[in-house]
Amino acid sequence: MKASAFVYPWDVNGDPEAAGRIAALGVRQVTIAAAYHSTRALTPRHPRHRIVTAEHAAVLYPADARWEGRELRPYAAGDWAPGDAYGEAAAALADAGLEVHTWVVLAHNSRLGAERPDTSVVNAYGDRYPWAPCIAQPATRAYLVELAAEAAVRPGARGTELESLGWYGLQHLHAHDKTGGVGLGDAGSYLMSLCFCPACRQGYGEQGLDADELAASVREALEPLWRGAPDDGGWAGVEKPLGEAKAAATRAWRDETARTLQETAVRAVRAAAPEGFQVLLHADPVPYHVGANVGVDPAHILSVADGVVVPCAGGTGLLTPFAEQGCERAVLAANFTVVSGMGGSPGTLAADAAAARDRGATELRLYHAGLASDGDLSLVREALAGL
Repeated sequence: MKASAFVYPWDVNGDPEAAGRIAALGVRQVTIAAAYHSTRALTPRHPRHRIVTAEHAAVLYPADARWEGRELRPYAAGDWAPGDAYGEAAAALADAGLEVHTWVVLAHNSRLGAERPDTSVVNAYGDRYPWAPCIAQPATRAYLVELAAEAAVRPGARGTELESLGWYGLQHLHAHDKTGGVGLGDAGSYLMSLCFCPACRQGYGEQGLDADELAASVREALEPLWRGAPDDGGWAGVEKPLGEAKAAATRAWRDETARTLQETAVRAVRAAAPEGFQVLLHADPVPYHVGANVGVDPAHILSVADGVVVPCAGGTGLLTPFAEQGCERAVLAANFTVVSGMGGSPGTLAADAAAARDRGATELRLYHAGLASDGDLSLVREALAGL
């Protein structure tokens, strides 16, 4: 199975041994961040630093003239990724014999939400989620499509992986996060992620819903959870308090909004890319899920993109709905965390890969070559050598 490791530019730049070390893992490909959200990252082997703090979402290359005069535009990175940090890392990794693909984070941008709060998702209580741009807003959609096309198609890249190309919501690994005090399952997370910005309120109206009435219904549906009641879980936990028709109408608006954004962004990437350029989405097969791995309809997304990258840290079950579509040419990449300190299991990678292959996976993604310890990387090398 072809394997690719995720990498940040700062894992490679300034470390003359990094590219060779990553190639020695046995991966054929690297997926390098070209546009990324804020993060604090460990660099356990770098000769110049051990911690990198990316203070805000940024592009990790010099943005071009297409953004001149635009109200929404990407932010340049600071000293954590100066100049063409992506290009420098990509060149070093290509010289080591690795196929280079871009890693592009889209609807996840806390700085945009802080500086332009009107762009953010607004929940039924009126709280804004500054990390989550609302993908229904026309200006935001145009920005995300243009960013996808620019950040994905960097010089020398053979393909791209688009993350968070859809709805983002409450769940977010945020600084000093304190939102785990109440157990929100699938239903509660969906209700807390419904957006009530002006664009979404209009969208609900087009589905025959009164936005104020819907917001009140959402608040009422959430009230038992705040009192400690268990989340019914699944879509039934949304339908029961809202009613089937109202719940379906919210999905109709949100699903169409996400689908059309994905279609438009993938078209834009392909229009800018050379022939044979591969476009994958980080995806979850439950359409109403939100987050970095956006909820999609498997049949639809495999008719749009060349394949998907599927989170498998909790098991390989999410691969099955995609494999059942029978798209023989589609890439179905199983994404495993191989950083033991982040809950990964590099020691079981060979068995995990076999289980993924049995469920239809055609490739592996390994998160994350720059964050893993030497011991983790040794286990990865052993596992890949046997595949």
